[in-house]
Amino acid sequence: MDFGPWLARQLKQSKMSQADLAQEIGLTRAAVSAWITGRATPREETIVKIAEALGTDLGTIHTRTADTLAGLPVSWYHRPGYADGGREFGNAAAFAFRADVGVLAREATQNSLDERLDLDRPVRVRYTLHELTGKFLARFKDEIRWDDLLPHYRAASAQDQKVGRTIAAGLRDMHERDRLVLLRIDDYNASGLTGDDYETGRFAAVVRRQLDSHKSVRGAGGSYGLGKATLWATSRLGLVLMNSTLSEPHEGRTERRLIGRLDLPWREVDGTPWAGPAWFGRPDPDADDANVARSWWADEGGAERLHLSRESAEPGTSFLIVGAHDVASLADATENGDVEDSDSVHRMHHRLREALGRNFWAAMTGGGTGQPLLEASVRTLRNGEEIIAEARVDPRDTQPSRTRALQAFLDGTTVERLTESGQVAMTTVPLVVPGRGGRSDGEHRAVVLVTEAADGEGKPNRVTTMRGNRMTVRIGWVPNLPVGTNLFQAVLLAGRAAGDDAPFADEAEAFLRAAEPPEHDKWGQTEELRMLYSPSAYRRIGALTTETNKAVRDLVALPAKKRKGGSERLRKRLAVGGRKVARPVTALGPPTLEELDAQIDGDGAWCVTGEIKVPLGGDSWRPVPVAKLEVRSGPRPVLGWSELVAVHNCEVVDGAIHIAPGARSATFRGTTDVSTHPVRAVFSGLVVELRTDKGGQA
Repeated sequence: MDFGPWLARQLKQSKMSQADLAQEIGLTRAAVSAWITGRATPREETIVKIAEALGTDLGTIHTRTADTLAGLPVSWYHRPGYADGGREFGNAAAFAFRADVGVLAREATQNSLDERLDLDRPVRVRYTLHELTGKFLARFKDEIRWDDLLPHYRAASAQDQKVGRTIAAGLRDMHERDRLVLLRIDDYNASGLTGDDYETGRFAAVVRRQLDSHKSVRGAGGSYGLGKATLWATSRLGLVLMNSTLSEPHEGRTERRLIGRLDLPWREVDGTPWAGPAWFGRPDPDADDANVARSWWADEGGAERLHLSRESAEPGTSFLIVGAHDVASLADATENGDVEDSDSVHRMHHRLREALGRNFWAAMTGGGTGQPLLEASVRTLRNGEEIIAEARVDPRDTQPSRTRALQAFLDGTTVERLTESGQVAMTTVPLVVPGRGGRSDGEHRAVVLVTEAADGEGKPNRVTTMRGNRMTVRIGWVPNLPVGTNLFQAVLLAGRAAGDDAPFADEAEAFLRAAEPPEHDKWGQTEELRMLYSPSAYRRIGALTTETNKAVRDLVALPAKKRKGGSERLRKRLAVGGRKVARPVTALGPPTLEELDAQIDGDGAWCVTGEIKVPLGGDSWRPVPVAKLEVRSGPRPVLGWSELVAVHNCEVVDGAIHIAPGARSATFRGTTDVSTHPVRAVFSGLVVELRTDKGGQA
């Protein structure tokens, strides 16, 4: 950092004017002004006097990697209660997602992908679980000024609100078990939290604001500005600390820009109301309120004591989630009777690896002349000692078939038809992108890849869809497959994922991005899609799905001759002689709805195709499909069927599915009655349940 900007910062933090410093060292104000503007530099004997005036040593002035001890101390600033008496009992954005480390991994890694700096190299993301106990926990609490926070935590946890109960559970776990779980997310080759503390920029978008996406790259995954809320949602204490190395200097510096943010509900402490959020930083001498905290430049020791040390000066950010927990791990622990260890770092470690492999296998796959977009790893520590070694997530281990398919596309080794084991077949399907601003429609050619499924790789006969950032958006079942079809996995690459030379790739990218909800887990009708395009634009996505499924069925279809020969060989192998003896079959349980494919037709009705899994002996049940609207709370409204028909291995009698004897699966198709919809289908979600009553009507 240059001497002038550094000196100006120290004077501000020390509440010392240029004239005050000039008087202290026996020089003129003009001389000090010349140093600050860079027109001159002080002599060595003058630097000694400056060090004395600022209460620091010569090393601090010469290196200028940290602020002087004369600077205002790092402390907590809590936002005062609103003058009009308004109260907010938590950050609403945090409730858009589950407090689940799998969801966190998806959202946080996507944000790192979107901020990739050098596009010729992957962004590197590392997740570190760190369990603190005993003296290690006590030291960390001292560093974050825990005694200053405790009255606010007690007031917040005493409230009978959702956030208050979560905080109470976090405090109880920490105090009773003398244990705290930290989860740190480091990314390298990323932009970092650049920009001013308050004005428009990456820093303010993450630290100061809600619903500010601030995404400028093509193919970005995020668009709502909600994903960052998962950081705070994963903390039982609502606390996240940050250390960023910037790709662009701020105040003349790039390394160790630190800040902390605490999200609490409204509370009253010692008779004083506080609005909710708080920030951990240096008091800002330029702010109207002298207590307002801003980021500060830490030295290496300060970052290390806060468990925020970075391994290099490569740009990127480290997020430290304090009091990390995992709702999904809690559910697993309850099923296994291990509630006491519901936040086991071992279990959380496994779930992080699984989520990274499931959602980002494509981004971690390279081919041709290009490197992967992403490298990801997970490690686990206890009191500074590694208990689970850092291991890089390898897409070839987590998703072998899909990785093989994408690798072949990137390498240019695909074929037109599958004739041998290990091959990848490729074709393209149209996506008609609606024009904007008076422009005409354009036909984008999305890429469909099909290859044989590997053993143990999840459910076969699925299509995994994605766009430019190569994060898995949706995994859908392919309906109406011919009997005897070989097991396969398929991949749909749309937008920029289809290649930079794909026609209308940028237009398709923008269209599909607008069609994603905050969870980024499907393409369909959204308010943004309606505003940017038209109320019927979502139908283009339905047409893409139809064309994709049709293309997959064509690629996996066996030639007629081969099918016949195979059936004959199978018949001979299954021929048995002797007398057959019937054995009674006991049902293992009721049929279950295994897969559901749903679209909205031109009349606004939900059109669904459901596959029922039938256990051994379960063909005696008479399941009744029931359609309901998805709601966040309260009972789900029931919809009527305008049509309910059998497709495979069943028949429909008075609304019940009669399964063919001996069938292990059955398929039905239904269309909801629009007159029973309390709201339009495009503004709702759909849930289909099976009501069962063995041997009769449900």
